[in-house]
Amino acid sequence: QVQLVESGGGLVQPGGSLRLSCVASGSSFSYYDMAWYRQAPGKERELVAGIASGGATNYVDSVKGRFTISRDNAKNAVYLQMNSLTPEDTAVYSCKAHRSVGLWEGNYWGQGSQVTVSS
Repeated sequence: QVQLVESGGGLVQPGGSLRLSCVASGSSFSYYDMAWYRQAPGKERELVAGIASGGATNYVDSVKGRFTISRDNAKNAVYLQMNSLTPEDTAVYSCKAHRSVGLWEGNYWGQGSQVTVSS
């Protein structure tokens, strides 16, 4: 079982920056693929960025060049650095941990953190 606790959301002006953090409980964090998702009002949840256990990253096109996902396995943490924020980035951001071993698959979610970009 993995519990994820997020922090770092809030209100920021357009063009500003925020850094989201997601800290996991339990062991074996380094084996999990981690990702950040977001869901804006009236829209479906979308994958924003992912980082595999081996460190490979991927981003949705709309955030490439502005957002950076990283992880610190020693701290059981994954981060999302968000720069040049626009009102279109307003959403609830959630982190997800995923791991599969043979027939077993585990998916765990954080509670979500509100990010509001507004002047």
